[in-house]
Amino acid sequence: MTKRIAAHNRAGRKENKPAAVFSVVEPNAAGIDIGATEIYVAVPADRDPQPVRSFPTFTADLGRVAEWLKACGIETVAMESTGVYWVPLFQILESRGMRVCLVNAQHVKNVPGRKTDVADCQWLQYLHSVGLLRASFRPPDEICAIRSLWRHRNDLLQMAAAHIQHMHKSLDQMNVQLQHVISDITGDTGMAIVDAILAGQRDPQQLAKFRDPRIKVSEDVIARSLVGDWRPEHLFTLRQAVQAWRHYERLIAECEEEVRQYLDRWQPPADLPPLPPSGKSRKARQKYEPAFDLRSRMYNAFGVDLTQIPGIGVLTAQVLFSEVGCDFSAFRSASAFASWLALCPDNRKSGGKILRSRTRKRKNRVAIALRMAAQGLLRSQSALGDFCRRMRAKLGSAEGITAAAHKLARIIYHVVTKREPYEESKLVKLTAQTRDLNRLKKAAARLGHQLIPLTREVHPEGVS
Repeated sequence: MTKRIAAHNRAGRKENKPAAVFSVVEPNAAGIDIGATEIYVAVPADRDPQPVRSFPTFTADLGRVAEWLKACGIETVAMESTGVYWVPLFQILESRGMRVCLVNAQHVKNVPGRKTDVADCQWLQYLHSVGLLRASFRPPDEICAIRSLWRHRNDLLQMAAAHIQHMHKSLDQMNVQLQHVISDITGDTGMAIVDAILAGQRDPQQLAKFRDPRIKVSEDVIARSLVGDWRPEHLFTLRQAVQAWRHYERLIAECEEEVRQYLDRWQPPADLPPLPPSGKSRKARQKYEPAFDLRSRMYNAFGVDLTQIPGIGVLTAQVLFSEVGCDFSAFRSASAFASWLALCPDNRKSGGKILRSRTRKRKNRVAIALRMAAQGLLRSQSALGDFCRRMRAKLGSAEGITAAAHKLARIIYHVVTKREPYEESKLVKLTAQTRDLNRLKKAAARLGHQLIPLTREVHPEGVS
């Protein structure tokens, strides 16, 4: 491997050596190209006779990478966020006191002629040394721990949902229409009937007696839906699907308990007032909501109750906390926060014309959660609900939902950074002022005029 690197350097020294056209901002910078089984590290040419080296990805070899970088006087390292392969090396380098710049691969990929691992690490080193790379946002370690657990919980929920589909398939193959009569087969009524079926009960009238009084469908309709063809192979698959679903339910409960222990470490500020009562009517715990009191823990972490914002529930607040944390100082403004979420227009201009203004295609879990929250605003009677319906009628379904999610992101940024409770009256007043201003601008444009903001000059006597 060393011979391959040396041959590459001899063959392409002129092509890969960047021209010194920028002043060096980070003289002690290195670049690393990450792979699943091998990594390539580049340091400045004057630090080592062999400035580019390759290392395996075993833990001992990652330690050797850190020691070599320390010996070369490296203080900061740039690497691409490739899958999850960068995580172990990132943590090791940070523990050794180095500043790690985690770079979005899209920012450095559009460079022709640099398609090898050796050239990639050299190019990263050069761009980082001249200050042309921006580090991606990464929350603190304690937030990253909760983020890993919460993402794992979402994966477990998806796996459990797959086994619910297996239950439906087995029942459909036996022509048992229970899942089409009740809304949730995993509820009290559904699981009681399924357990009785697996225990050998076949009488539909006896099975219908497990109906919960809260079920709207009558007992006679449930009994009619439970007449089926009880074939043994489908009963076998139904039994295994039920066992697998309950296994994942236990894993989800264990994961939620682990998340609760991490959240309990956040102590509320001393001047934090008691949690205000929820303004939303809730008859019972929402489906897929953790068993512990998540709302109070989110209130202690953020210092403000995000669930007072229309459309924002405790699960959305938890996603925001696990992905970003409670400190938004990494984003200079609400516009920067919305841009990181890829919820704002990505204007591309050329020759004074806007060529493209669609939002960037990016999978951001917070943006997905805010879009789902915006969906819930379509029937809300609040000012945000009016805004969402107006944007949906003006822009279309998808664009209107994105615009409402953008509005939610800006409100959340203001509420969290200012530690001020959400007040709908401010939004109503601002929306009314914006409407009046837009109406006046359109009226002036129809008459061939243009509105000019009025500047007030204050005289020394205080009379304007």
